[in-house]
Amino acid sequence: MSSSSSDGDTRLRHPSRFESVSDEFAHPSEAIFASLLDLYRIEWLYEPVEFPLVWGDDGVPTKGFRPDFFLPKHGLFIELTVAEQRLVTRKNQKIRQFRELYPEATLLVVYQRDYRKILERHEIDEHGVAAA
Repeated sequence: MSSSSSDGDTRLRHPSRFESVSDEFAHPSEAIFASLLDLYRIEWLYEPVEFPLVWGDDGVPTKGFRPDFFLPKHGLFIELTVAEQRLVTRKNQKIRQFRELYPEATLLVVYQRDYRKILERHEIDEHGVAAA
């Protein structure tokens, strides 16, 4: 879990008050989501493991799936999918393969509509800025 304050203040802060950590993430939505996890003091790891989905004839993985977050205390993987619904077909195929191959792993997929509801609930626009 990243720190929510550099001065040792342990009070909960709105995600818009966090220093930007977007350099660590593949997409700005992941940085915002991580800030929300920090807000609620939920321990998380970013892309900690890649699950092989397809193997070559030599047994070496040729295709994999790396969920965006893992919440160790909850045993939960989270995948953010903020692309338009019509564009998520390929990712949904990977998610189906993942679930077939690793039924013991719990995965929560956060689609664009769900992500937007989360932002609305926290009064954050899509750029991570708190609404006025």
